[in-house]
Amino acid sequence: MTAYVSALDLFSIGIGPSSSHTVGPMRAALVFSARLAESGMLRNVHRVTCSLYGSLGATGIGHGTPDAVVAGLSGLRPEDCDPDAVRGVWSTLPTSVDAKSAEILLNGTHTIAIARDDVSFEPRTRLPGHPNAMTLQAWGADAALPIIEETYYSIGGGFIRRDGEEEAPTVGIRHPLPYSTSAELLTICTERGLDFCDVARANEESIHGAEGLNAGLDAIWDAMRVCVDHGLATDGTLPGGLGVKRRAPAVRTQLEEHERQPRRERDTSTEWLHAFALAVNEENASGGRVVTAPTNGAAGIIPAVAHYYLRFVPGASQDGIRKYLLTAAAIGSLVKANASISGAEGGCQAEIGSACAMASGALCAVLGGTPQQVENAAEIAMEHHLGLTCDPVGGLVQVPCIERNAIAASTAVSAARLALHGDGTHLVSLDTVIETMRQTGLDMMTKYKETSEGGLAVNVIEC
Repeated sequence: MTAYVSALDLFSIGIGPSSSHTVGPMRAALVFSARLAESGMLRNVHRVTCSLYGSLGATGIGHGTPDAVVAGLSGLRPEDCDPDAVRGVWSTLPTSVDAKSAEILLNGTHTIAIARDDVSFEPRTRLPGHPNAMTLQAWGADAALPIIEETYYSIGGGFIRRDGEEEAPTVGIRHPLPYSTSAELLTICTERGLDFCDVARANEESIHGAEGLNAGLDAIWDAMRVCVDHGLATDGTLPGGLGVKRRAPAVRTQLEEHERQPRRERDTSTEWLHAFALAVNEENASGGRVVTAPTNGAAGIIPAVAHYYLRFVPGASQDGIRKYLLTAAAIGSLVKANASISGAEGGCQAEIGSACAMASGALCAVLGGTPQQVENAAEIAMEHHLGLTCDPVGGLVQVPCIERNAIAASTAVSAARLALHGDGTHLVSLDTVIETMRQTGLDMMTKYKETSEGGLAVNVIEC
């Protein structure tokens, strides 16, 4: 089976602060309410309840999961909803339906009662399908038994899977240039004289057509660009209670002041790279509009490196950005198929490590790297994130997540340039590193996988 996942799915426009804890649950609730409508059962529903298990239960409040569930039940979609319509929609509800009444339009059409208690948290219960699990139940007037009950898994990057079914976006797709490993991808490139992006484009155009693909890639890049611009211009303190201040605007101001000086004392390209990444992840932490790349927790790395390319690489172009995104998708597909991009499943190595590998290989490609050098760049970037834990302080996608994106963006650039100094020959393959990441994720203790039960998440509070 092909590993390739469309760039238009892997890079999805959504909202913060989490692809697995916000975007995925919103999509699951949206699908659930739509299925009620399609089955003709919607008019019989009086209430809907949702149980959040494992990581969703442990850090759901800090990640905005209950808000996302209520928004999804109401028919809102992460790709085009107003982020302000999602923030706090659950926390402002009455505690129970027996208290002051509150209502939503289920699927945007049918009125039901709803309360905060309709969303429950079960962090100690982990379902076998995935650490991010949620069960939705629709209840009739008698409330004796649910009309329907379905369990969904938020498997990372905003992708969801209903219990008992295969993952929806890629099932049944036949690509003209299928591959399941980086070794197979390299063989295709060598035998046909192609780059990673050429293989990705051939697979994409078989689904979307050339015009549809270019329009989709341009829309993704435009959303990334707007996110960076907004993050660089927006000051203030992030929500959640930690008191984390936005830093990207101040860094931008300092760098612009330096650039106005007649004699510049230092190269600021790395500092701009940091500013770009901070801007995205501060937007994400505030619940703003971001592009999942391949997750929200790691959303700053790929756009930051792309902005670095456009600003500091001579000859950079919009065509180069398309090549960059397609190359990143070719690499990210391998990680998603053969390991995981979910922090709840593999720790932060699965999020930051994956994004860094994608950005590094993609930058190497637009800098003129061969397929072998591109694979090497991705391997270097992933290798040096092995074992990285996911331990967000306060269950918020802020500390250490925001800074982690800035540092990983620097690593991506360094890995790309290091790979370009070689001929692509290296000892450890990308396939080996991806498999090692998968095994490390399995061995990693649950408290280090997006549960906020270990590491910085507990030691910062204790200190």
